[in-house]
Amino acid sequence: MAQVLEFKLPDLGEGLTEAQIVRWLVQVGDVVAIDQPVVEVETAKAMVEVPCPYGGVVTARFGEEGTELPVGAPLLTVAVGAPAAGSPAGGEQHGEGSGNVLVGYGTSQAPARRRRVRPQAPAASHASVAPARQPVPGPAPDGTADRTAPSAGHGAAPAGTGGLGTAPPPGAGRPATGNDNGGRDGADGSPADGPVPVISPLVRRLARENGLDLRELTGSGPDGLILRADVEYALRAAAAAAHSPTPSAPAPALSPEALTSAPALTPAPAAAPTGTRIPLKGVRGAVADKLSRSRREIPDATCWVDADATELMRARSAMNAAGGPKISLIALLARICTAALARYPELNSTVDMEAREIVRLDQVHLGFAAQTERGLVVPVVRDAHERDAESLSAEFARLTEAARAGTLTPAELTGGTFTLNNYGVFGVDGSTPIVNHPEAAMLGVGRIVPKPWVHEGELAVRQVVQLSLTFDHRVCDGGTAGGFLRYVADCVEHPAVLLRTL
Repeated sequence: MAQVLEFKLPDLGEGLTEAQIVRWLVQVGDVVAIDQPVVEVETAKAMVEVPCPYGGVVTARFGEEGTELPVGAPLLTVAVGAPAAGSPAGGEQHGEGSGNVLVGYGTSQAPARRRRVRPQAPAASHASVAPARQPVPGPAPDGTADRTAPSAGHGAAPAGTGGLGTAPPPGAGRPATGNDNGGRDGADGSPADGPVPVISPLVRRLARENGLDLRELTGSGPDGLILRADVEYALRAAAAAAHSPTPSAPAPALSPEALTSAPALTPAPAAAPTGTRIPLKGVRGAVADKLSRSRREIPDATCWVDADATELMRARSAMNAAGGPKISLIALLARICTAALARYPELNSTVDMEAREIVRLDQVHLGFAAQTERGLVVPVVRDAHERDAESLSAEFARLTEAARAGTLTPAELTGGTFTLNNYGVFGVDGSTPIVNHPEAAMLGVGRIVPKPWVHEGELAVRQVVQLSLTFDHRVCDGGTAGGFLRYVADCVEHPAVLLRTL
């Protein structure tokens, strides 16, 4: 019998604690080589292909596509070679791995095998809720709630009352026995061995926080595995049962005097609106967390100005007509930003509130907002202050392509000191963007469109753009912010101003 090794979700770096399975690259029964990618996961930072440190046959996968797993949760098991002579069936030995995988784990020694118990209870389309139970002191083995015993005078729910107005799923209403496998008995009626069939710590936490005993559920996963959907269904069913009317004794008849003196009835409140719930996870969840933190911690302010970008557009056309690599407009704007930050370094800083200090940064790592199918991401151009327009154009192009392909690394998405946001690509003129925490400022650029403009004392049609600066008011006052924005506008209107700083 082959040696079975368990491969867990590794630490993907940058403080990430969980990842969502996007696509399995192997099936159960496939033969995999050492360091072969076996699953594609999405973190709050990027898409990552996770290589397996063992070579052998895949015997099990843990988690369907779309499932979110914490770091350290099992991903799959691999049967490697054959056990040494005399080793017991199902025993495990230490094998060799590649040692050349992701952050946070090595494979010079195989991890201990984790036995997966397969309960004999039938799988159901939804989790079922057992009858009301009285608490019995003592923690449950799964850590979710106190163990319970059937309450006196209560039996299984009658047919047709399985919650939410539907018939109960198979196995609904079975009382838990209180044994270690969560109330699931063997085929002969004797208790089966093993813990509650739950793999995900997230499922256990959800049940614990809502006071739900997992022994009362019949999982809909393979071999009765309890999934997050089962817990959510059980909670909805319990909530519906709590709000449904219960039979009561008939009210006594009222006298005519009581009827005439009774107060007017208050109308029942309107039902809450229904809708679709969309989980905040992955990139969307990371964006939500960062923007919420920025709004809580940063007292931001915004100033803006219109600028005549006609000469900047002509300068770019002249550069590209001269031959060589094409210069992008965002690269020219980035070059203007780095020159402006050299004059106003207050805006290339961060605030340390614990030390009550403003930290002015020596390098300019320029982030730029990029909209992708996965959501908004902010790749970072390292040492932008040391790059010319040609180098900036190439780096912007490379990072934009990686963002659209979902192959940006966590290092390419973190460490920015200032952000350039070109929302003009969406066809809008202005915006008041939220500062990308923990940075201190963000320059926004609207669309460049022909507009009437007074040029050299006469009305003319010029290429006009609106520029906005959102800044942390703790690092500077309006005079500094206005000076920065005015310098940027002057460079847009008169690109020759940049020659003084080149």
